[in-house]
Amino acid sequence: MIIGNGAVAEGAGALIDAADFVVRFNLSRNADVSGSRTDAVAVCNTGRPANEMLDGPDWRASAPVRAAREIWSVRDPEKFASLRPELAVSHPELDDFCDDRTADFARFAAENGKRHRIIPARVHAAADAALAAHAPGPYVVPSSGLVTLVHILSEPDFAGAEIVLAGFSHEGWDGHPFAAERRLVAGLVAEGRLRLLASPSSSLPPSLSPSQGA
Repeated sequence: MIIGNGAVAEGAGALIDAADFVVRFNLSRNADVSGSRTDAVAVCNTGRPANEMLDGPDWRASAPVRAAREIWSVRDPEKFASLRPELAVSHPELDDFCDDRTADFARFAAENGKRHRIIPARVHAAADAALAAHAPGPYVVPSSGLVTLVHILSEPDFAGAEIVLAGFSHEGWDGHPFAAERRLVAGLVAEGRLRLLASPSSSLPPSLSPSQGA
């Protein structure tokens, strides 16, 4: 189960908790209605989102982070360092976007008995390549949700697993190509490579409802 921070259907928590592996994101803002199981928390490990998590008390003390066995840094430090000169010209307002806090997340994981992974730059490149077929238009980077999905689809540890998405609204910061990401996810569902847990606000055709088994 890959649980975004959007709305989830009523009753989804029990189905999510029954999964073999649950990934959540950043502050896991819907954890109160989307079950309690968390095996990994995928984080934006650069810029303002990273600062909000690491420099405030809420993220460290949250139930999903306490429960997680792994912390995944979604943004490869070398990849984001390479983006800095280009963004300085195209998006000067994002002057702190590439500021790297990966070492701080790794330290937190080590101090709390958790595994720390960095999703490699090749996964980011694969996400960009997959988006190219869906008319993304100009964008800064793919969303953390998409990068994490591409990682899981290509990761040998999850080979053969049934992958289910919940809480993906494909809305938010305009630096992510959310419309193209929505089309990409719909295509993956049509190919049978993943399933969707019905969402009260999703315009994608649901493939799994909370009343069905995973």
